[in-house]
Amino acid sequence: MSLRLLRIAWTVSRYRLDTLVPQERLPPVLRWLWRFAPARLIPTGSHSRGERLRLALESLGPIFVKFGQMLSTRRDLLPPDIADELKRLQDQVPPFPGETARAMVEKELGQPVAEAFANFETEPMASASIAQVHAAELHTGERVVVKIIRPGIERTMREDIGLLYTFARLLRRVPEARRLRPVEVVQDYEATLFDELDLNKEAANTSQLKRNFQGSPLLYVPSIYWSLTHRQVMVQERIEGIPVADVAALKAQGTDLKKLAEHGVEIFFTQVFRDNFFHADMHPGNIFVSRENPTEPRYIAIDCGIVGSLTREDQDYLARNLLAFFRQDYYEVAVLHIESGWVGEGTRANEFASAIRAVCEPILEKPLKDISFGQVLLGLFQTARRFQMEVQPQLVLLQKTLLNIEGLGRQLYPDLDLWSTARPYLERWMRERAGPKGFWQTLKKHAPELAHQLPELPVLAHQALSERDEQRRQRRQQTAALSGLQQRFERAGARARRLRLGLLLLALALGWQPMLGWAEQQPWPVVAAAALGVALLAWR
Repeated sequence: MSLRLLRIAWTVSRYRLDTLVPQERLPPVLRWLWRFAPARLIPTGSHSRGERLRLALESLGPIFVKFGQMLSTRRDLLPPDIADELKRLQDQVPPFPGETARAMVEKELGQPVAEAFANFETEPMASASIAQVHAAELHTGERVVVKIIRPGIERTMREDIGLLYTFARLLRRVPEARRLRPVEVVQDYEATLFDELDLNKEAANTSQLKRNFQGSPLLYVPSIYWSLTHRQVMVQERIEGIPVADVAALKAQGTDLKKLAEHGVEIFFTQVFRDNFFHADMHPGNIFVSRENPTEPRYIAIDCGIVGSLTREDQDYLARNLLAFFRQDYYEVAVLHIESGWVGEGTRANEFASAIRAVCEPILEKPLKDISFGQVLLGLFQTARRFQMEVQPQLVLLQKTLLNIEGLGRQLYPDLDLWSTARPYLERWMRERAGPKGFWQTLKKHAPELAHQLPELPVLAHQALSERDEQRRQRRQQTAALSGLQQRFERAGARARRLRLGLLLLALALGWQPMLGWAEQQPWPVVAAAALGVALLAWR
């Protein structure tokens, strides 16, 4: 791990990434120390700052490339030259040799490439952080693509994940950072990232997504050829479409960009709420637009290596929170956060609502082009810190997907009103979930289980009544036992009081020196006190 850390430090210095940090924003001490940093001796070379950042991320491996891919969708947060270079990380990462790809295919399939395919192109069509894609044709004539995992990629990923765990554990020692739950976030990220290394899982995810949108005019998912799919090789139907980031080509064929952006929002909410199964790696390199019927544009989704889902409780809380935001009911948002345990104990709903209102009110009812999400996220983070709001690891993947969707919508149709587009869908979903239709669907879903348990209801009822009677009998026994203990404690307390009084009387009768002279003339009071003390001591 130490060697990996040294390599990262060397890469940062080699590509002079320090020049991307605005020096004027650093504290004066750091600015002064940086004047003597050895990295300043390395020339920046002929590459632009965007090229240097892209090359550094490419050389560091898949985790850093994925970070660059996510940044590339947020052109509102980056200068244009850097955003244009990072866009190349979506499908233009330097490939590994085609002969190596051919050898891996033969090893995984257990047969020569010529037997599996009528034609296999050694030159890759596209290359990404974890895998690359080659065009091929089956002996039956179907045009397909062959996706192949990069050789040796798992070792590099494990080293990087180890570094992330180290940083997360260090961060957890900072009191204010504990609510971010850094270790849990890294654990979730590790699970989703390593799922991408198993193409059998990606193929299964692709089939599930295709089934969810079967016949849908909104989204098309290419088919999987299972007989040619293994852990490190996947064969999939080849699609023809326009990359969603190629806005010029979309405009040239007359694509209705407003409908395209609105369809993207509907697809996202359909995946999250109707299907509870969402594509969680929706950067522009994985999304295309069909060339058919540009006035009613249809998306094409590939690369389903990372998918997400929520519990029913998180689904309900998320939908109710979003609807409350759309209705500007900040008190309801605060109450929902308190009920779900997402904020610290003892949070007052009215104070939390006021803080959320101050952050969110300026962005509602505005198109995407007029919203500064950087400022909004900073404001929400400050609010979260004030009220000890904890990060929910199960929602991090969804939040990442939302950032991708928002960045994509900003590129396609900046005038899109995200709120008015999403609100009708959420309201309809909530009505269906809570109304008669939702009740009927739930009943149908659990009908086999209910049918199995129905004949057992009399037995279960008898057992429940017997258990209730047994619990009542046990409570009566416990009550009687407690009463007996209470009486014994009371008797023990009375005896202790009598013991103390008897000892006191004996002490007065036998030990008080001034009384002894008087006792020679009148012994009866002393004898009576002594006798009473002995009696109190002997009384049980």
